[in-house]
Amino acid sequence: MQRVTMFKERFNECLQYANVRQTQLAKAANVSKQCISDYKSGKSVPSIDTLFLICRFLEVSADFLLGLSD
Repeated sequence: MQRVTMFKERFNECLQYANVRQTQLAKAANVSKQCISDYKSGKSVPSIDTLFLICRFLEVSADFLLGLSD
């Protein structure tokens, strides 16, 4: 499975599980709501700094989001 596809699927899974609005995460990660939408659709992936903030907010590891662990 492609890394972008893995990230997209796990990112969406975490958002759904955490019951978080895109605007809440965008504010916490210091990005636009459009960026979060692009991550959800697989159009783009976050920078390392943004990934760090997303992981902290969602309380999930980067390894999980990137498909390096289960």
